[in-house]
Amino acid sequence: MKCVFVQIRCRPGKTYDVAREIYLREIVSELYSTSGDYDLMAKIYVPDEEDIGVYINDGLLDIPNIDRSLTTLTFKAIHSEGA
Repeated sequence: MKCVFVQIRCRPGKTYDVAREIYLREIVSELYSTSGDYDLMAKIYVPDEEDIGVYINDGLLDIPNIDRSLTTLTFKAIHSEGA
């Protein structure tokens, strides 16, 4: 599994509607409301055999009232030989 974070900017007044739809799709492991440039942050585990872009686009970004997203890929912070 590959861990990615997706920040989501919603249309004004639609954050709770978007969050509810994300929750119903059962695609995220964690979902937070945030301050700043984006309204929501989702933690998603993408199966290894899935293309990250297709998985997020087809499973999340077709939800109505999403204006913009920012996807952050994660990598190991510690190399196993150095630990």
